[in-house]
Amino acid sequence: MSIRNLDSLFDPSSVAVIGASLRPDRTGTVAWANLKAGGFKGRLFAVNPKYDELDGHPVVHRIDQLPEAPDLALICSPRHTVPEVVAQLAARGTRAAVVLTSGLGARRTQAALDAARPALLRLLGPDSIGLLTPHLGLNASAAPIGATPGAVAFVSQSAGLVTAVLDWAKGRQVGFSHVVSLGERADVDFGDMLDYLASDPRTRAILLYMEAMEAPRKFMSAARAAARNKPVIVVKAGRSEQGRRAAESHTRALAGSDLVFDAAISRAGMLRVDTLYQLFTAAETLARFRGNTGERLALLTNGGGAGVLAADAAAASGIELAELAPATVARLKELLPRGPEGHPVDVGGDAPVPLVVDALKALLSDPDAGATLFIHAPSARVRADDVAEALLPLAQGSPPKLLSCWLGDAAVADARQRVRAAGIPSYFTPEEAVRAFAMGVRYRHNQAQLMEAPQAASGGARADVEGARHLLRAALAGGRDVLTEPEAKSLLSLYGIPVVATRRVLPDPDVVEAAADAIGYPVVLKVLSADIDHKTDVGGVMLDLPDGAAVRQAAASMLKRVAAARPDAVIEGFTVQAMVRRAHTHELIVGGSIDPTFGPVVLFGAGGTSVELVADRAIGLPPLNEPLARAMVDRTRVSRLLKGWRDTPPADEPAVWQALVAVSRMLADLPELSVVDINPLVANHEGVIALDARIRIDPSRPGGEHRFAIRPYPSDLVESRVWQGRLVTLRPIRPEDEAQHLAFLRRLDPEDIRMRVFYSRRSIERSELARLTQIDYAREIAFVAVAAGEAHDETLGVVRAMTDPDNDSAEFAIVIRSDLKSGGLGRILMNKLIAYLKSQGTAKVVASVLTDNRTMRHFLRSLGFVEGPVEWGNDTVDVTLTLNPP
Repeated sequence: MSIRNLDSLFDPSSVAVIGASLRPDRTGTVAWANLKAGGFKGRLFAVNPKYDELDGHPVVHRIDQLPEAPDLALICSPRHTVPEVVAQLAARGTRAAVVLTSGLGARRTQAALDAARPALLRLLGPDSIGLLTPHLGLNASAAPIGATPGAVAFVSQSAGLVTAVLDWAKGRQVGFSHVVSLGERADVDFGDMLDYLASDPRTRAILLYMEAMEAPRKFMSAARAAARNKPVIVVKAGRSEQGRRAAESHTRALAGSDLVFDAAISRAGMLRVDTLYQLFTAAETLARFRGNTGERLALLTNGGGAGVLAADAAAASGIELAELAPATVARLKELLPRGPEGHPVDVGGDAPVPLVVDALKALLSDPDAGATLFIHAPSARVRADDVAEALLPLAQGSPPKLLSCWLGDAAVADARQRVRAAGIPSYFTPEEAVRAFAMGVRYRHNQAQLMEAPQAASGGARADVEGARHLLRAALAGGRDVLTEPEAKSLLSLYGIPVVATRRVLPDPDVVEAAADAIGYPVVLKVLSADIDHKTDVGGVMLDLPDGAAVRQAAASMLKRVAAARPDAVIEGFTVQAMVRRAHTHELIVGGSIDPTFGPVVLFGAGGTSVELVADRAIGLPPLNEPLARAMVDRTRVSRLLKGWRDTPPADEPAVWQALVAVSRMLADLPELSVVDINPLVANHEGVIALDARIRIDPSRPGGEHRFAIRPYPSDLVESRVWQGRLVTLRPIRPEDEAQHLAFLRRLDPEDIRMRVFYSRRSIERSELARLTQIDYAREIAFVAVAAGEAHDETLGVVRAMTDPDNDSAEFAIVIRSDLKSGGLGRILMNKLIAYLKSQGTAKVVASVLTDNRTMRHFLRSLGFVEGPVEWGNDTVDVTLTLNPP
């Protein structure tokens, strides 16, 4: 389920409290009091067999005695009664309920779900503290504090944090569109909430507190859809190992790797912060600073110490300070005889207001300064209110570039309030202001990742997929779950990753020496054993062996060392490989594994024997393409080394990116892969080469493309046909189709634009165009018909369908280039769309068509669509095609 019947939860016309009470120790007492005190204008009902009235309000004894079916029910009855209460509400016709009762246990919770589902009754909880929708006066909760109306939605897994946030918000006059306590998420979960709030007109930003999650593809689809519309900001417990264990104990669920969760948040275009305070700081910054795309910061202050603190915070947050243009420096020197060459720019504690304004104007106009942070400390000669009033005209620029920090309390309180009212972000400390700017930069980087939609086999060298599958089948047939090192390197080679020449040999000195002679000296000798993961830990690696005698001696001593360190290990022999001698090399690790929540993930970081100690790594969710791989690399410290320094030339970073893309492809093509560990992958200016690799396989096939949290580009839906003597490719739309799609729109006649379904005008905004080409294939599909043109490919037509989160219906639209109509291309595209949606289990296809678009109406009737009634005065008619009857 998803958003179905959630309107009854958040916008009910009537509410019933099951277990309403007057006893001070009862949840029903608080819930009933909150409902009455909140100012809700709808009808209220109370149900309790022990009362006839509550505070003069009539009470019914049983649910079937209610005068009507309430839209929403708050269940506060004893835990053993909850399943039966849900069954009675479902029979009565209620469509949403909040289970405020806690401690149901798995058996009762499942019984409640079983009772609710046949009637599509949505359950929030159990163990929820409820929900608040302040603009309706709806306080359907057991929280001790109410909320005021606002534009921020807060959704929390923890009931205790809901009450804490409500208390915090009250003191700071922060309002909410909705406040929701999910509880145990038996039915309504984070994905459902994101889907609902994404289209809620009263919500401008969505804030989440999470401890664990489930249904990763559903969550990622909902998150990506919501993040396209408005900021989504997340606090997730369990960033540290200690916190993660606490979350596991609290939720009784595996929280998963924190690095993987970070990767998911980034890929979905959301922003993760560390604290609840940062949650609201980020929401305010993103709302007030929307449109700013700068990444460098300029600093202006009337106190040198505060400026130094801001500069330190910028360095700690990875924010570069702007290099002021010569014209800016010259202007500052006119204003300030001792004007600085760089940052911070200090105007002095007693600087008059006009001087502050002129200095700010100089920095705001500097092309290198993405934003300017003004820091003001109280002054005996210059009133903060006067400074604030003079800054207000500077807030009119677009995009916004001014942030402010007002140090102190009472002396600057009015100034802080004035600039906030004018839309200028304001902060209490320089560190807070810089961190807020850094959050905005990170958010924009994440938004860029949101726009990437690669296919599973994206870029890179052509892989020998069948050869790779044959290799894995042979290993599994032999009863092995670990590939030998030569097999592992062979698999990498099949996917285009360069590997060092390696031979597998028996533990015989003559055989080992012969292999080394054949490869050429110097060589590396490694012990070969499926029982040993880290060969260096047991003395199982010898480097730079110069000749046969050294190889024989190394083999004998290695066998003794390994036998002493790991007497339980079965020694299969040795591997002999060429000793790679390259200048200016970096040891990296590239790999993949299966996360229990998000499925296959890709790893990158600093490699070598100290990989665990250094812990410099980044995680990415496949499928990857080059931009996503590059973003992964840039999140690590080792990326700075790869860019070169002093006499060390830059490494071949595209070769590193392609290795990551290759691992992503392996995880898609080979569901048997459970662990891929390439360590080290040596990189320098010449390229990359894998020196060692360890690969685990699992016959249960835990991975593969179907386990990806983000559905890849569906390349299996690409087909070619001959139409009117032209070879036409029918395929899902791709993000890189943007320019081609714009050219297609520009060739539509005005009448076709008027008759269109999904375009409003001939000229289209870049953001709107991106939404048409950068789609989530788990929920939406757009098939384009493409043919070769004189200079480049041309789009001839497109059909699009957006499926609701419940997969109940898909709304479609179709348009054919104006000069190609009536040639049968529209029927080809529609048949492809219908066949696809039917295969996905979609119940029906729907659309609204202009009543005077008789050609389209006739066309759809010929495909089996049924028209609804045309209401008087309505210029559209609804059409429906049933695909999968219930």
